[in-house]
Amino acid sequence: MAKTDFKSVDEYIASQPEAVQGILARVRSTIRKAVPGAQEVISYKMPTYMLYGGRLLYFAVWKQHYSIYAATEHVVAAFQDDLASYEVDKGTIRFPLSEPVPVKLIGRIAKFRAKEVAEREKSRGHAEEGSGGGIPRPRTVTARPRAHGASRRRKRV
Repeated sequence: MAKTDFKSVDEYIASQPEAVQGILARVRSTIRKAVPGAQEVISYKMPTYMLYGGRLLYFAVWKQHYSIYAATEHVVAAFQDDLASYEVDKGTIRFPLSEPVPVKLIGRIAKFRAKEVAEREKSRGHAEEGSGGGIPRPRTVTARPRAHGASRRRKRV
């Protein structure tokens, strides 16, 4: 049975067939170059990039293709012409393993998603300039009083 409890993106890539490792390394380096402040983690058993505490995108490899999970409605609309030759479905963009990695397209999608995530998190009050390379600053939350007339407690989150 294939290993699925990866601790890092390096482990994920190393666990794949040798012929695919170069493709995944290229996808990874493209994303890291496009969004250098993104945090690289494993989530849902696949490489995941997070920014300001929000998920930027994921990628995974399959038998005949690799996928990027970042196809929001806005991404699909903005890159409609560029994505015409790829299969796009339910948030997934599938790229055939038999074709060269579309580095420029993946980089542009990653940057576009970074703007989406930053705008969303900023509207929530999470993304602030200088927030430490994509790691949100702690915010203060006021807890509700437990009993009538009890004072409010503040805790750091």
